[in-house]
Amino acid sequence: MRKEFSLLLKEIPALVTTLFVMSVIMMNLLANKTILSTEYLALDGGILISWLSFLCMDIITMRFGPKASTKIAILAMFCNVFACIIFYIASIIPSSAGDYSAFDSIFHSTWFILLGSMIAFLASAIVNNTLNYLLGKLLNKDSKIDYTLRTSISTFIGQFIDNLLFAMIVFMFFAPIFWDGFSWTFFQCVGCAFTGAIFESLTELLFAPLGYKIYMKWKDEGVGERYLRYLGEKR
Repeated sequence: MRKEFSLLLKEIPALVTTLFVMSVIMMNLLANKTILSTEYLALDGGILISWLSFLCMDIITMRFGPKASTKIAILAMFCNVFACIIFYIASIIPSSAGDYSAFDSIFHSTWFILLGSMIAFLASAIVNNTLNYLLGKLLNKDSKIDYTLRTSISTFIGQFIDNLLFAMIVFMFFAPIFWDGFSWTFFQCVGCAFTGAIFESLTELLFAPLGYKIYMKWKDEGVGERYLRYLGEKR
């Protein structure tokens, strides 16, 4: 297991892994801010970057398989935990240099956003990666149209699950306790999940040509061959 994961990290281009981890950490921070709130719809700032996480997962799934993509998602999740611990420590260190109450309030409350993010993201990653893979088995082609269908459908469903679970955990359960009674209704959570999934799927469509180009480049250049060969030998 350790050898397999070590090989996977060596085979996936570092920039993709870096962007993936960065996007997960940024989602966690941006989710502190509600950017839209109406009676039936609410959106948090995480929607601005969440598409990048799914773009990276889709490309990794296409080349390395769903299990590999999920393992990288778990790595990103633990990196997020580490970042949140550092943020929390920074928030509780007293300072006489100025008023850091706004800074501290954001990073001090990160733990329950982290919890909601971990549960929602892991569930959505598994669904997204598995669905992408199964659609690939059904289509069994490497055309740009098939790539776009696989990624857009899996992203929509995966993002809906991610957004819904996160919104319910954070904004329905924890927010009323830690944010002075602020909360979202269930309909707002569903509205956020649906609207966010549409936005992120459209973004996936926008970047589908880039994702497909990267995937085909990896395939043509033999990126991941050692990892795929290792999996074949294990079987």
